[in-house]
Amino acid sequence: MNSEVKFILDNIQGVVSSEGGSVEFVELNAGKLTVRYNKGRNDECPECVPDNELVNLMLKNSASIYAPNVTDVELI
Repeated sequence: MNSEVKFILDNIQGVVSSEGGSVEFVELNAGKLTVRYNKGRNDECPECVPDNELVNLMLKNSASIYAPNVTDVELI
């Protein structure tokens, strides 16, 4: 994992951890970043927990700004 990807994952981790979630680097291969998202849980505010689509969008947007070598993001 390079420093740009680490920066992105650290920032996304800050967002998802507030609801008990986590992101984990899996692989960066030929420009494709693969990340495991463990969705958190908030019984008082279930809609506050970011869904896979939102986390994927945040990763893609962050990568386009901070890691231009990342051309695709896969969330597992």
